[in-house]
Amino acid sequence: MSEFRRYELLTALAPIFDKEFVVCNIGFPSQELHGLRDSERFFYMLGSMGLSSSIGLGLSKTTDEKVVSIDGDGSVLMNLGTLATIANHAPKNYTLLIVDNGAYGSTGDQPTHTSQKTSLAAMAHGAGIESVHEVRGLETVDKLKECLASDGPHVIVAKVSPGTPKVTPIPLAPAVIRDRFRAAVAAG
Repeated sequence: MSEFRRYELLTALAPIFDKEFVVCNIGFPSQELHGLRDSERFFYMLGSMGLSSSIGLGLSKTTDEKVVSIDGDGSVLMNLGTLATIANHAPKNYTLLIVDNGAYGSTGDQPTHTSQKTSLAAMAHGAGIESVHEVRGLETVDKLKECLASDGPHVIVAKVSPGTPKVTPIPLAPAVIRDRFRAAVAAG
């Protein structure tokens, strides 16, 4: 693993997001991103574990702007079919960033299979995605910048250590998050 946890990684990545639409995984990742930097261009998922990658993929098919889905290893393991769908639809504006801490971070850091033998990078490559990168900690920043500057689809598997700091729940109602994100997408 890396000396970085998800929170430190999101702290380093939040300033990068300028024009991209960002779909963030449920639970603590969304709360952490919201606390670090709120934006109407960020869709904070409050439910639907395993679907950040699919929602981001669908969004990428409706806009020419760059779309980044921030997902977790546990969530992607619940929806592995998304990797094959990404490969076969191949949207050039889509990047899936999998924050792989080898744990179900939002439910108590129970280990996932990526803490053992399972490689999400190998699975993404096997699904047919050509641009797959496994990086550690801060290496993710440069890799994400590189991917955003080129055609995708891209999958970045960012290896970090488990652990979740105490964060404040998002003070926005789900309908508010949906409506302001929808308005941002419509405005382009």
